[in-house]
Amino acid sequence: MHALLKLSRFIDGLNDRVGKLASWLILAAVLVSSGNAIIRSLWDKSSNGWLELQWVLFSAVFLLCSGYALLHHAHVRIDVMYLRWSRRTQLWIDIFGTVFFLLPMAILIMVLSWPTFVNAYMSQEVSANAGGLVIWPARLMMPIGFLLLTLQGLSELIKRIAILRGLLPDPALDNNSSAEEELAQAILSTHEKPLAAITP
Repeated sequence: MHALLKLSRFIDGLNDRVGKLASWLILAAVLVSSGNAIIRSLWDKSSNGWLELQWVLFSAVFLLCSGYALLHHAHVRIDVMYLRWSRRTQLWIDIFGTVFFLLPMAILIMVLSWPTFVNAYMSQEVSANAGGLVIWPARLMMPIGFLLLTLQGLSELIKRIAILRGLLPDPALDNNSSAEEELAQAILSTHEKPLAAITP
C-alpha cells in the first residue's frame, strides 16, 4: 500500500503542476480574443485561424485541468443525500463511483480519441474553414486530458482506500467545505427546521 500511496502523491503532484501551467492558457486565450477584436475593429481584418486558436486554448484548459479539478474537488457536486450518510458510507460511494463510472468513462474516451488524433496527425488534417489551423494539436488534447483524469481517478481511489484502512488522515474532517457542500448543508438545515421557524 505504501508504494500505491507514493504513486498517488506523484500523480497529485503531476496534475497540480499541469493544472497550474495550463491555467496560463486562459490568459493567452484572453489576449488572442481581445487582440483579434481590436484588430477587427481598427483595421477591419480578421482570420479564422485566430478564432480557432481561441477554441483550441479553451479546450486545452478544459481538458488539461480536468485532473487538477478532480484533485482539488472543484467539480460541481451538490448532493443532499450524500451529506446525510456517514463518512465511511461516503468513502464507499466515492470508491464505487470511481471504479464503475469515472475510470471506465475516462479510459474509454481516452482509447477512442487516440485513433482520431493519429489520423489527423498522419494526414496533417487542416480545418475546413478558410485560413483555419492544423487540427492534430487540438485532437491530441483529448487523449492527454483523459489520461490525466484517469490517473487522478486512480489516485483518488488509492486515497479513499487508504483513509478507510486508517493509513491516511481524512481531509474532510478538516472542515474545509467547498461552496457546493456549504450550499447543500444550508439546504439540509432549512428543510430540517420546523415550518414555523422559517415563516416570517
